[in-house]
Amino acid sequence: MKRLLGYLLTPIYLSVFGLLLLVFHPVQVICRWIGGYPLRKKSVDVLNFFLLYSLVIMGARIRFRGLDLLPEGRPFIIVSNHQSTFDIPPIVWGFRKHHPKFVSKKELGKGIPSISYNLRHGGSALIDRKNGRQSIIEITKLGKHIEKEQYCASIFPEGTRSKTGKVKRFQHAGIASLLRAAPSAMIVPFVIEGNSCLMERGYFPLTFGCRLNYTVLPPIDPAGKDLKELTQQIEDQIKAHLNQA
Repeated sequence: MKRLLGYLLTPIYLSVFGLLLLVFHPVQVICRWIGGYPLRKKSVDVLNFFLLYSLVIMGARIRFRGLDLLPEGRPFIIVSNHQSTFDIPPIVWGFRKHHPKFVSKKELGKGIPSISYNLRHGGSALIDRKNGRQSIIEITKLGKHIEKEQYCASIFPEGTRSKTGKVKRFQHAGIASLLRAAPSAMIVPFVIEGNSCLMERGYFPLTFGCRLNYTVLPPIDPAGKDLKELTQQIEDQIKAHLNQA
């Protein structure tokens, strides 16, 4: 029955998803023109609320936990596992009060309505994964930005998403670059659970009835810690939460 519902409801959800991106692209442009960054950001928050909660069409049950643990009065770096392209809306919506910025591959900075525009004009770092120097420069700019504005940055240290949900090895270089540029930043481990279930068979059909859990683990002050060991610690904590230890 769930598979049948997946086949029947996926076209409806994907149509809603695409329509939201098309509608909110000019909305973002107009908001940026009228009210600059603050108004455009509000439009992005609303867009991601609808992108996330329209998954109820697919019978998804969505739950956030641990948002009350987020540090106040200082920047922080969200370090998360990466399961699918659906990982972004819960970060944008769940951390909206802290203005999340992303470390993203540069290819996403063009060609996708709403998403590419937000990446280009929202302060995110668009990196060329084949060009280490360019990547470090962009990530450093992002780190300085969150340090100055007391914002947060989001990074997926696996590099690429895990289609099975099994956490891949975390790389520490991006985290280290952000911390060098934002020395007062805390680390916030964030666990994404269920998004790989949603795309178990790819974009069609999406899986009906997945539980999507998004959990903030206790923040970590990185001061004085070895960054390789810290990265391993975060990886281990996320794996333990997902019962992959």
